Amino acid sequence: MGQFILALDQGTTSSRTILFDHSGQPRTIQQQEFKQHFPKPGWVEHDPGEIWTSQLHTIRQAFDDTNLSPSDVEAIGITNQRETTVIWDRTTGEPIHHAIVWQDRRTSDICDNLREQGFSDFFQEKTGLFIDAYFSGTKIKWLLDTVDGTRKRAHNGELAFGTVDSWLIYKLTGGRLHITDVTNASRTMLYNIYTGEWDDEILDILEIPRELLPEVKSSSEVYGETSKEVLGESIPIAGIGGDQQAALFGQMCIEKGMMKNTYGTGGFLVMNTGEESIQSQNHLLTTVAWKIGDKITYALEGSVFIAGAVVQWLRDEMGLIQKSSDVEELANSVEDNGGVYLVPAFTGLGAPHWDQDARGTILGITRGTTAGHIARAALESIAFQTLDVLEAMRRDSGIEIPELRVDGGATVNNTLMQFQADISGIPLVRPKISETTALGAAYFAGLATGFWDDVAEIQEQWQVDKQFKPEMSAAERNHLIEQWHRGVDRAKGWVHSDGKAGQ
Repeated sequence: MGQFILALDQGTTSSRTILFDHSGQPRTIQQQEFKQHFPKPGWVEHDPGEIWTSQLHTIRQAFDDTNLSPSDVEAIGITNQRETTVIWDRTTGEPIHHAIVWQDRRTSDICDNLREQGFSDFFQEKTGLFIDAYFSGTKIKWLLDTVDGTRKRAHNGELAFGTVDSWLIYKLTGGRLHITDVTNASRTMLYNIYTGEWDDEILDILEIPRELLPEVKSSSEVYGETSKEVLGESIPIAGIGGDQQAALFGQMCIEKGMMKNTYGTGGFLVMNTGEESIQSQNHLLTTVAWKIGDKITYALEGSVFIAGAVVQWLRDEMGLIQKSSDVEELANSVEDNGGVYLVPAFTGLGAPHWDQDARGTILGITRGTTAGHIARAALESIAFQTLDVLEAMRRDSGIEIPELRVDGGATVNNTLMQFQADISGIPLVRPKISETTALGAAYFAGLATGFWDDVAEIQEQWQVDKQFKPEMSAAERNHLIEQWHRGVDRAKGWVHSDGKAGQ
């Protein structure tokens, strides 16, 4: 038995590799950013080749950094940015187009047409999802409609679609495996989360041939092994989980009603609803949390499109900070937001608003507004958006929420964490191991191979780093929330589907 689990954490802006030991502690963390492509306003793409080479580079870095070899690894677990869509040639492995990223809005017109045809309830009742450009289904349709000859090649079985987990596994296994797991499948808008099958009626509506799709597996099983040509030795691949489901498991939110929020490029609030799938009445998503053995666990999820990405915007486009970690000091250079509110609807608004025509808005600017006020408003926007989802989740589930477990890069920002606790009115709990997304993937893999005996053994590893308790008065809290909602109302419906400003 190997002494480590190798977790691949392929995210929206970087690829990462972490080696976890039996106690769930990271031995090494390696990361490499890759280029973001914005060919048109609202369009976001990645180069699948760069996703692969950056991920492979971090794997090799992890071995070099620790002087370990593949023989020291028990299994590989994979977690990934979800919904991002890749189609490639099964024989050559060459992508037919750049990957279309989950943030991309180019298929908004397709979604509008589907809704106008009355398909909204039809899709939600089968997939648990709303019709939105966020998900993979309309991205696949766009590629098949746009890239010459691809639909015929797809029908002939010459092409393969995958979310990023499928793409990495295809590359890791030298093209032998074309698979995904239930968590990623449940985010495509093509998968019936109740029958556990790709839905033929939806495939017909979107004109997507079944021959294009991967085989759907559970989240924790031995799927196959890496090719010796890739890493020098074969390693079992034994765990797959979309990033937010993996984080839920890594946070050990294994009981019904437990919830976590991940602060990454986007923000993702997920509640474990057990074996019951709750059909949201408040514009949340019903999704598969994981499948272990024959048991499916469901979840409610609210997705915020722009969370940490608003800090990247301050850094890269606005030039207000040199590095992302500088935002806390800049935000703390002022006592409060000075009446400034930033609604970061750069790619529309996600849950619970689902307005693809919303756009980023800054309100309350005066002659006395400083960069500090803008930075504070940006941080607060992350917490406000999380609160909107949290309140919707309370209403849907009927569960009073005792605490919110948090993870992701922005949780190191104590100012943001305290404001989140204040504005939400519940304690936030930050775990000692912040790499919960990768850890969840590692746990899926380790359970499949017997590296860990059971979930109870894993549960003992979860420990609290810090708890943030609400300190804000109810009056101040209510005022801030009211102003935030005024700002959101002004951001909604800003552009029409043709990209022109609303009248």
